[in-house]
Amino acid sequence: MSCVSACSRPGNRDPSREAEAPSEQRVRKGPGRVPPEQQRGGSVGALPGPSIAVRLAKFLAHGGVASRRKAEVIIGKGRVTVGGKVVIDPARDVSDADEVRVDGSLVGTEALEVWAVNKPAGVVSTAREPGSRPAVVGLVDSGARLYPVGRLDVDSTGLLLLTNDGALANRLTHPRYGVAKAYRAELRRPPSDADLRKLASGVELEDGMTAPAELRRLGEREIELVLREGRNRQVRRMAEAVGNRVVSLRRVRFGSIELGSLAQGQARRLSEVEIARLWEDSEQ
Repeated sequence: MSCVSACSRPGNRDPSREAEAPSEQRVRKGPGRVPPEQQRGGSVGALPGPSIAVRLAKFLAHGGVASRRKAEVIIGKGRVTVGGKVVIDPARDVSDADEVRVDGSLVGTEALEVWAVNKPAGVVSTAREPGSRPAVVGLVDSGARLYPVGRLDVDSTGLLLLTNDGALANRLTHPRYGVAKAYRAELRRPPSDADLRKLASGVELEDGMTAPAELRRLGEREIELVLREGRNRQVRRMAEAVGNRVVSLRRVRFGSIELGSLAQGQARRLSEVEIARLWEDSEQ
């Protein structure tokens, strides 16, 4: 097993030295560790924290009333009251402190959740799939309105995060934060050392040069590639740029969260400690 890039780069975690935190643990206390957005909720339930104003349509969507678009229609029909008064503006700011009702029924916000899923091939990385193929959210036993954090190709497998926390999803996927994602790829033919050096240093794609990556050879035709950018089908296109092709692709890590022994097609809810680590991943 060889390492082509700076695998011991400062700030990189060694996953083998980190024990998975038990779900009953709580986020450790201390100023500045967990952003206020994440303090609204966690994997066990809503945590006490500041009320954050959001648009009314988004509030209804997070409360499980309807999708944001359908919520706008409901609001426009005068079926929503805030503090006892009818509101028809879907952009009106509300918070947990407001009494929001639809047709007289009180609406509450969902506790924020994050799930890890081992996506099988053939499952699409969307909240819902209008066609015949199954959507990844169907693998999670939750009543929350969950959405994938980024995507995996329909033919790719492995770790995919789902959440109803838009702030966290943005931090994990925005290029500015460069959260690491590790992939294991089986290639059609054994890559040469020169090919591996090119992949690690960057290759030219139709949408520009790729950023430097960490790369390990795991076998004759298998490599592990750690990326900090999230372009469409990037690993597959990088392999094609050096005259090779990906036969199978599996994501094994997203930030500090590892796929581990999670069986294909199965899901698990992340603990508060794990969620706090994801926020920390985006701050490094």
